[in-house]
Amino acid sequence: MSRTRTSDVLVIGGGIIGLVTAWRAAGRGFTTTVVDPEPGGGAAQVAAGMLAAVTELHYGEQTLLGLNLASARRYPDFAAELTEVTGHDLGYRRCGTLAVALDADDRAHLRELHALQRQSGLDSEWLSGRECRRLEPMLAPGVRGGLRVDGDHQIDPRRLARALVAACERAGVVFHQAWAERFDVVRERAAGVTTADGTELRAGQVVLAAGSLSGRLAGVPDDVLPPVRPVKGQVLRLTVPKRYAPFLSRTVRAVVRGSQVYLVPRESGELVVGATSEELGWDTTVTAGGVYELLRDAHELVPGITELPLTETRAGLRPGSPDNAPLLGPTELEGLLLATGHYRNGVLLTPVTGDAMAHVLTTGELPEEARPFTPRRFSAAALTEHPA
Repeated sequence: MSRTRTSDVLVIGGGIIGLVTAWRAAGRGFTTTVVDPEPGGGAAQVAAGMLAAVTELHYGEQTLLGLNLASARRYPDFAAELTEVTGHDLGYRRCGTLAVALDADDRAHLRELHALQRQSGLDSEWLSGRECRRLEPMLAPGVRGGLRVDGDHQIDPRRLARALVAACERAGVVFHQAWAERFDVVRERAAGVTTADGTELRAGQVVLAAGSLSGRLAGVPDDVLPPVRPVKGQVLRLTVPKRYAPFLSRTVRAVVRGSQVYLVPRESGELVVGATSEELGWDTTVTAGGVYELLRDAHELVPGITELPLTETRAGLRPGSPDNAPLLGPTELEGLLLATGHYRNGVLLTPVTGDAMAHVLTTGELPEEARPFTPRRFSAAALTEHPA
């Protein structure tokens, strides 16, 4: 026997993006339901939590940079509000980032990045190898130079996810812990989902926020199915014994032989090392090769890392989109909105996504900063008008 439950807003997906959307929607007075078998799970359980709008800048992503910076500016108040509401410590640290080069090619690449950052009006300081090692004495003697970016911070995504679950509960969000088995359309309008246990969840507005799974939900019409794909990332966690503290005082990242590696030190003593980027479909196997490459590159950067206990290896899936930017807001199907495709920046974009989705759910319009990220940019009509 099927049961039907109705709310104003139904959010499909209980990762950090779905949770912040639900929390902010409930704050606007909407009765809100989240459907997810494991709220607070997803990519946040694997992510390192770098809030790196400046050091994550890539060529061709200047529009995304604007959204990243807007979200970074909101983070201090967002983190303070979430902690005040829930009592949870989010592990938010304004410790800055140091991006370093280990050889002449890497140094040239970093110099180009510095020029792009300065052209984009960003604040970063070029340091010599000696200055880098003065800041972080554990760095390898061969470091050739680096960029100091005090505005790039960090947060613990696992703590963030737990806090968002708690904030949703306090705001009256209802959690339905089951798989959304089928998306339902009634009279050419999004109606909700039917879950694996046969429950029909109905809502006036439906937000698809299921990360890399967003493009796989049965029943979503092809013309509004989000073009997201899974991009695998492997991450290691080590523990810094008290006798080694402080091991690193800030996030350190580098390109080693063309591969990105980063080390994110938590105040708890945890050190997160990541991240591979692999286009391998839905595979989440932790591989010996992935672990070896991360440890090899991290060891070239910080030789002392091999003395630390290795406490966890994980692999997760980032939701990639065709232009590496999120899909936010209404689709061509009435009643269906998207909040997915955040790729490398899901943790960073959490505050601005929550605000943008609450605004569009309330007014029907995206706020100005989010308009370039409408899902409609990938519609057949838009692609015909603006071929790639």
